[in-house]
Amino acid sequence: MYMAYGWPQVIPLDQGSCPSTQRIIYLRVINRLLLVVSPSHLELWSSSQRKVRLAKYKRDAMSVEKEGENLQAVWSPDSKLIAILTSSFFLHIFKVQFTEKRLHVGGKQPPGLFLANISLLLSEQVPFAEKDLTVSNIVTDSKCMLLGLSNGSLYSMSWKAEFYGGFDLDPYQGDAGKISHSSNPTGNGITLAGEPGGLVSNHARKSAITTLELCLPMRLLIVLYSDGQLCQCSVSKKGLKQVDFIKSEKTLGSGDAVCISVASDQQILAVGNRRGAIELYDLTNSSLIRTVSLYDWGYSVDQTGPVSCIAWTPDNSAFAVGWKLRGLAVWSVSGCRLMSTVRQIGLSSVSSPVVKSNPECKYEPLMGGTSKLQWDEYGYRLYATEEGSLERIIAFSFGKCCLSRGVSGMTYVRQVIYGDDRLLVVQSEDTDELKILHLNLPVSYISQNWPVQHVAASKDGMYLAVAGLHGLILYDIRLKKWRVFGDISQEQKIQCKGLLWLGKIVVVCNYIDSSDTYELLFYPRYHLDQSSLLCRKPLLAKPMVMDVYGDYILVTYRPFDVHIFHVRIFGELTPSNTPDLELSTVRELSIMTAKSHPAAMRFIPDQIPRESALNNHVSSTSHVEAREPARCLILRANGELSLLDLDDGRERELTDSVELFWVTCGQSEEKTNLIEEVSWLDYGHRGMQVWYPSSGADPFKQEDFLQLDPELEFDREVYPLGLLPNVGVVVGVSQRMSFSACTEFPCFEPSPQAQTILHCLLRHLLQRNKSEEALRLAHLSAEKPHFSHCLEWLLFTVFDAEISRKHLNKNQLSVPRHVGSHSLLDKTCDLIRNFPEYLDVVVSVARKTDGRHWADLFTAAGRSTELFEECFQRRWYRTAACYILVIAKLEGPAVSQYCALRLLQATLDESLYELAGELVRFLLRSGKDYEPTSPDSDKPSSPRFLGYFLFRSSYKKSSLDKSSTSYKEQNAHIASVKNILESHASYLMSGKELSKLVAFVKGTQFDLVEYLQRERYGSARLENFASGLELIGQKLQMGTLQSRLDAEFLLAHMCSVKFKEWIVVLATLLRRSEVLFDLFEHDARLWKAYSITLQSHPTFAEYNDLVQALEERLSSSSNPERI
Repeated sequence: MYMAYGWPQVIPLDQGSCPSTQRIIYLRVINRLLLVVSPSHLELWSSSQRKVRLAKYKRDAMSVEKEGENLQAVWSPDSKLIAILTSSFFLHIFKVQFTEKRLHVGGKQPPGLFLANISLLLSEQVPFAEKDLTVSNIVTDSKCMLLGLSNGSLYSMSWKAEFYGGFDLDPYQGDAGKISHSSNPTGNGITLAGEPGGLVSNHARKSAITTLELCLPMRLLIVLYSDGQLCQCSVSKKGLKQVDFIKSEKTLGSGDAVCISVASDQQILAVGNRRGAIELYDLTNSSLIRTVSLYDWGYSVDQTGPVSCIAWTPDNSAFAVGWKLRGLAVWSVSGCRLMSTVRQIGLSSVSSPVVKSNPECKYEPLMGGTSKLQWDEYGYRLYATEEGSLERIIAFSFGKCCLSRGVSGMTYVRQVIYGDDRLLVVQSEDTDELKILHLNLPVSYISQNWPVQHVAASKDGMYLAVAGLHGLILYDIRLKKWRVFGDISQEQKIQCKGLLWLGKIVVVCNYIDSSDTYELLFYPRYHLDQSSLLCRKPLLAKPMVMDVYGDYILVTYRPFDVHIFHVRIFGELTPSNTPDLELSTVRELSIMTAKSHPAAMRFIPDQIPRESALNNHVSSTSHVEAREPARCLILRANGELSLLDLDDGRERELTDSVELFWVTCGQSEEKTNLIEEVSWLDYGHRGMQVWYPSSGADPFKQEDFLQLDPELEFDREVYPLGLLPNVGVVVGVSQRMSFSACTEFPCFEPSPQAQTILHCLLRHLLQRNKSEEALRLAHLSAEKPHFSHCLEWLLFTVFDAEISRKHLNKNQLSVPRHVGSHSLLDKTCDLIRNFPEYLDVVVSVARKTDGRHWADLFTAAGRSTELFEECFQRRWYRTAACYILVIAKLEGPAVSQYCALRLLQATLDESLYELAGELVRFLLRSGKDYEPTSPDSDKPSSPRFLGYFLFRSSYKKSSLDKSSTSYKEQNAHIASVKNILESHASYLMSGKELSKLVAFVKGTQFDLVEYLQRERYGSARLENFASGLELIGQKLQMGTLQSRLDAEFLLAHMCSVKFKEWIVVLATLLRRSEVLFDLFEHDARLWKAYSITLQSHPTFAEYNDLVQALEERLSSSSNPERI
């Protein structure tokens, strides 16, 4: 897994002369060196921790004019020679030679940085120079080069500028593979067709060859033609020099290919096409595996253009794709989008912010398209060049996480992404929110041993072992301290090729350069020194994969030799004591197989029932670890997952297309481990698959394994990192981008995500009739985050499966159920009924399913009216409201109306006015929507009420005035609604609870104007101005904004009915002098009474300025100035 982090770096390039082609023609990384070839010059940069230009060769103007601009280039595998073909078909061979002059960076001399010289060795014109030809890219091995021509031929030449001539491939004939040579293949090149010695062709005109892709480990040559056709060819074991053995074998693709790239380890061919999509083909059988594109993120080929380049990561687990018109993206082999520079349009996505129209804002990288892509040899940097630009290279930083592959250990408590000089650690201890912590390695270590090669976390996740080019360092997460070798000379003698944790011991697979051998070194975590070395174990060869479980270590060599060692420690492992460590071989297997080599192997411990582990937890774990594991899981490079019996050597295939897997059984000693029931989990293009042991005599018998839980489906943006066993969740990571005004490009931020698997475990236990164990597991999880969501998912998936089963049985002869047998749905409801979330979970599942199936759900869950009554008695009114539609569907409208009226009164008493408003609208329409004879009675109910029962905006304006259609009918329940609302309005008005009155009116759309007109001399009457002003001022608390808004709302309604007593009080509280002036201008008696009242009461002294301002304004209006 590869995930981008940080801001992209920019490597500036020399502009050179003014070339006609504004495009980088070659970009390649070999041996920590980055070669860039432009049309008029070439540059050599260091691709290590510090990006420094080491050499440059610039052609003069006369050379460019005479021999043409650089057209194609290739770098020899040993990085010593560079071949460049110019536009006038001159072949230039350059030599790269390093000097003894070291570079100084920041006052220091970084290791391995020396200046270099690039010199021209020879320049020869290629014999086909007079032909009107175009050429493809150049591919090479250690001795020969090969390029394609526009006449469909291939041309061979050596690194000594020896031209072997051209030969013809015909992939369209049944006898494909027949090669026809020129008469003089060693020097004269291609002659004209029809002349003696010309190329033999079965077609009048062949398509031009545009791209070649050579894969020497697979002895494979892929030829791409201009018409989009692909031809797969085989090459000789001795390479490209023996052109007689280059034979075309088959055609591939859909006919619109524009670029290609081969993953040799995975044996996958990635084909980019004109439609902007990437097709992955299995080279073993030429079948299409899958297709990925940005179409699902809202981008068509019109925005991105065709694919321009594809580059696989060094371990072939992911590939980068660049498009002609815009951006690049990185995908895993399974099709998970790990990174993208192209931002999503029209959708709110944290990983793809919307493009701003402001031209001043910073733009996305590679906005104008991508021309070249290249990973460094470690996969920590992705170099990209922009289409139509020679100015710079953009370098993206990547972290990777390959915890289930290779020779490094893994953990289930700590998830780590490691970059070239840092660790990105997922933090989850303090809060439920997952965060990424950037842990920078000590500069004193990483500056001399760049980059990070291996990372392993201890079983409890509290210690990290990190190895660079030499040595290793340890990190204590609790103390936040690093432990390093005190003697640097000892550190430099260690070349770590693998890391494992054996309890408190770090196991290092060390490569000894002088003897070309490998060994295992055992260091205690408290002291990294030769004096504390516990054991040194020589190995037979380079380990392919390693693993550890308990006291057992697994080491596998090529081709497939498995050795298992047992470790015994005599003495106490403490800083004050140096114990003896004994390593003995307990098992050796040599397995003959034609399958691809293992990429990872993990021990499978024998599982014990959870109940015995919980009842006797003191010694159960140690008893299990004391036994030697007899089986292990094998993940092969092609994605096959199989189970190996270490006793008899038999291998059982389980599944395919797997990228990662986690062995979970026996991995945690904690009683709160929620995934102990699981044997392992795997991840691939199908998503997460959970594997459980059977209850048979052979618990690991393949046919008894259950692969369940399709709801853990593949996520196209979240890639799983590992597990949190104590919470029962899978931790994944996805891309985010943040923007800053001071940077040109956005910052890429890995964002951790959590997905629970608790519902899968509970359902598995219920299926095995282990209800007590399921209940115990649920109680362990009750305080965990998202527990209610897990129960809801559990009931939903079980109920959905029950619906599907019944639908399937309609067309088949169903097997009769035994009387008294409990279905899985019954067991699930019985389990969830033990928790207070039960009432919420049941109605939430009902809201997500078709109303036609509610009867089946509530047959198992309980009668809807009884569940409503339980919610009502517990005063869980919001949950009770969600049952109203269910009751209307199952029990009829009369019962639902009665329940809704009861709930309406209760919600008004509790001042839950928004909920009351939804109930009012339900009651207003229930007489029409739930008639027994309605033809739509079988349709699913509207999923909108309180987050589900929310009606459309057309209902929000329905009021209770007498002109309403509902009130004209004056049926019983409408009258009851009106009486309840008016009674509550009178209660609020009598108590002068004005803030609640405003919320009540807004929530229920109660017609306050009509009510005030009717109750002017009733409950709405103010007996005395002074007491009313004092009381209402206390109730409204005018110091808050919400109270002022409420007063404004009431004032507007009082003005509409000309309720003077209320207008005077509210306008005074709001200091609305213009309203008071309009009132007093034509009523002097009212003004006099108002001013006397305010001036005579000391409590109203705050309004003296208001009275004075009104008096001045009234005086000026009664005595106008004469003009």
